[in-house]
Amino acid sequence: MLIEPWEALVQLGWLLLAFVLTAIVGLERHLHHKPAGLRTQVLVGVGAAAFTLTSAFGFSYVLGEDVRLDPSRIAAQVVSGVGFLGAGVIFFRRDVVRGLTTAATVWVSAAIGMACGAGLPVVAIGATALHLATVYGLTALADRLPTRESRREVRIIYNDGQGVLRDVLQTATDMGFLATVRSTEVRTDDDQRRVQVTMTFRGRASLSELTMAIGALPGVVRAGPTQRDTEGEAEDDD
Repeated sequence: MLIEPWEALVQLGWLLLAFVLTAIVGLERHLHHKPAGLRTQVLVGVGAAAFTLTSAFGFSYVLGEDVRLDPSRIAAQVVSGVGFLGAGVIFFRRDVVRGLTTAATVWVSAAIGMACGAGLPVVAIGATALHLATVYGLTALADRLPTRESRREVRIIYNDGQGVLRDVLQTATDMGFLATVRSTEVRTDDDQRRVQVTMTFRGRASLSELTMAIGALPGVVRAGPTQRDTEGEAEDDD
């Protein structure tokens, strides 16, 4: 069954709107160098819009007295499918969970696409605007609020004699942290002299970013928050 030309133009317009709005979301991710960037967000949004349009209009020709369709079924499956895609950008490294915000953004892109496909442009535009307000506005607000990350202890184990502590202090300074050494312990493991130092870092930047940067320094064996700081902690990082 062929659709009317004006109907095709309207549906194409919804796809184009999904493309534009999710491109805005993807551009923000791309500027922040996140795993799911411009192309991923656009593909998720346009795909979700296409699925929603297909669910709403694609099977109208089979309707009859004995045939009833639920146009929300395919849309519901899109939500489940995007969950697997979002999980793929979350990873765990050195006691730090990364990618939660990026995964949530993939969900938002799918929601924007589905709203466009359902013919709800106000909802789609509103979701895009709220995404930008969250990423830029709430992030700036959160950086100014007193949190546990503004002052927290980190335990670092490194090989002695390689100038690692100097590199740690330089890295912290470059990232805007003020570092204070709380305790130091020297031990020998497998004929290798190692130092365990507990340091307090004060700063407004993300402590998880600093921890990962320190962990990547040559000679560092392990870097992570102390036990009392990890209890009950949930990492919400980009």
